[in-house]
Amino acid sequence: MYYFGFFSLVIGALSSFFGISLGVLHLWNPHQSNAKIIEKIHYLTTVTFLIAGAVLLHGLFWRDYSLVYVASYTDDYLSIFYRLTAFWAGQPGSMLFWAICTCIFGTIFALSPSYKNIPEGSKTWFWVFFHLIVFFFGLLLIVYSNPFIMQHPAPADGNGLNPLLQNPGMIVHPPLLFIGYAGFIIPSSLALGQAMCGAENPGSPWYTLTRNFILFSWMFLTAGIILGAWWAYMELGWGGYWGWDPVENSSLIPWLFATALLHTIHIEQKTKTFVRFNCWLIQLTTISTFFATYLVRSGVIDSVHAFGQGAVGDPLLAGILLFGVLAFCISITRPHSDEGLAGIVTKEGFLALMMWILLALGLIIFTATLWPVFSKLFSAQAQGLDATFYNKVCLPLATGLLLIMAFCPWLPSRSEKLRPKALLLTAFFFLITCLIMFFLGYAKPVPLLAQGACVSMMATLLIKSIDQKAYKKSSLLCMIGTHLGVAILALGIAFSGPYSVEKDFLLGEGDRGELDGYSISLASVNQVDSPGYSALLAKLSVEKNGKILGELVPERRIYEKFGDMQFSEVDTIASLGNELYVSLLGLNSNRQVVIRFSIKPLVNWLWIGGILMCLMPIFGLRRLKNNNSSTVKA
Repeated sequence: MYYFGFFSLVIGALSSFFGISLGVLHLWNPHQSNAKIIEKIHYLTTVTFLIAGAVLLHGLFWRDYSLVYVASYTDDYLSIFYRLTAFWAGQPGSMLFWAICTCIFGTIFALSPSYKNIPEGSKTWFWVFFHLIVFFFGLLLIVYSNPFIMQHPAPADGNGLNPLLQNPGMIVHPPLLFIGYAGFIIPSSLALGQAMCGAENPGSPWYTLTRNFILFSWMFLTAGIILGAWWAYMELGWGGYWGWDPVENSSLIPWLFATALLHTIHIEQKTKTFVRFNCWLIQLTTISTFFATYLVRSGVIDSVHAFGQGAVGDPLLAGILLFGVLAFCISITRPHSDEGLAGIVTKEGFLALMMWILLALGLIIFTATLWPVFSKLFSAQAQGLDATFYNKVCLPLATGLLLIMAFCPWLPSRSEKLRPKALLLTAFFFLITCLIMFFLGYAKPVPLLAQGACVSMMATLLIKSIDQKAYKKSSLLCMIGTHLGVAILALGIAFSGPYSVEKDFLLGEGDRGELDGYSISLASVNQVDSPGYSALLAKLSVEKNGKILGELVPERRIYEKFGDMQFSEVDTIASLGNELYVSLLGLNSNRQVVIRFSIKPLVNWLWIGGILMCLMPIFGLRRLKNNNSSTVKA
């Protein structure tokens, strides 16, 4: 069966290569399109990759330890849910999952009405670039990261899944990212296809035809990042949700580029500028998703998320560089518009400024993440940059973005006039919020400005939604709801980041500790044994002003197959104000526990805002009119 899975990958890779070859033949005969044949080839490729995925799932379901991948990431203790989702727990499985998602997106696009509106020449070139990426996946899976390697004799039991991954958040987090990564390949390929055809193949621009894919991918990428932050907060036990870890950063970079693209597309629609730039920006977004994968799999950096050094790193890097050069050379062939922006103090000018800040953030994070590599050029020892650097450089820029978003809607544009009263009202909300927060003791400069920007942004969105009756316009509802989510999320960060307090306590049974008016006492400490692990449980009671707020039961686990490594299971008392967060650090010989007690103001606003950001783009998905002027689903 596993030979069958492997040969399915081989057939899929060969069919992709055949599709590329047919498309390139279009160079010699541009009047004869091979798009219809290549479509059918793509369906074959999709089926073969799906068969390979089904074979791997079969091995995971039946715990077939003769398959190295199954033995590496499952064991007899693992529930069926974690056993099946171990599909993307390792390098070969996650790469196969990404390839399958890419093929499925290609099939959905080929069956969509928007695809039918594409001229034949552009279709052919779309498939050339799309199959080039799919063939690259196939090559990696066949040669460098084969999920179907066998071992004989098969072990009696597997190694088990990393306990850090045995969490619902972490199980869902990777596939959300990969779905987001895969979706960007559609607009990226079509943008290159249209660039190759130029003026010879007129039609709707690539960003119109693939708008739903761009929004859908951005939505899933956002969800993956937010869920990853929640996993770090709940599973790692350090009390934070973003540590500027290299692999965290690598998923943020394509998100920043994609967010910039969403705004520059709007500028191109209104002013016909950024034609070349947008074509390159979607390529940069796709390339950065592969760069994120390279960081995870190459061993070039150390991270709690990384798979370690593997053979796939070098070919990934080579593919990134080659595709980057190819995409850049093709993008600059796009026609350049002589029509410029009306000025910086306009709606389009502020959107362009937003774009440059987002790109600057992406470049800064990219450079800082790879600084240990770059530093070896002038130092014998690698030098890394800690969270202090990122916070000092990135947070002021992010605050500037919030201020731009607060004031941008009231600026003049080609179709709208300046609204000075609304601008003054937004400025009033900003100033009054900053004054109130300052006198309440929240006086740190950057968080203070961010708080004022968030509140003024919420006021702007509320006024705009009432003024333009957003509930009647789905696209406006998408924009307002998504930006409201950004404001709520940023407000949660502006409080929970700089104003969290924590303290470590050494407590025996009946002992009590105090922190910022909260009293925490240890009721009991017990050890329990469960299948596959043993755990130390501490029961803690929390009071404030003599009122019991609840009970916290943090754990410290040792898993049978992971030696002396200890894993934390935190507990919280949730609140829209101060969330109470406790992690168990250890137990001494006197049966005293070491606990870390933290107070996290407004941290749950981050998750609420994140949910809005993930859901509101649904309202932006549009219907497209086909060539016969009938309205159909895009």
